[in-house]
Amino acid sequence: MDLIYALTIGILFAVGVFQFLRRSLLRSAMGLIIASNAINLFLLTTGAYDGVAAAYTTAAGRTSDALPQALILTAIVISMGTLSFVLALIYVLSQRLQDSEADEATALRH
Repeated sequence: MDLIYALTIGILFAVGVFQFLRRSLLRSAMGLIIASNAINLFLLTTGAYDGVAAAYTTAAGRTSDALPQALILTAIVISMGTLSFVLALIYVLSQRLQDSEADEATALRH
């Protein structure tokens, strides 16, 4: 089961970084979302004992740590705020330049 989690996290992070490095600003924003989801999944799997998260354990014995779940909740809120800011910047740039490519946005410096 740990191998499945590791492969899923690795693939999600690789796809996120690949999309983040694209020329289109919207694809870069999608890559930001995918990479942040991969990081959240990584934090969830590191905080679970025996593959069971703290919210789903009913045994009185060894339970999982609740701190990674609190960190994930905070990370979700911060990533949604960051995403809304990035999408607002992309909207302003696309309205100003009539294009959403990164090459056109670098022309604003000159």
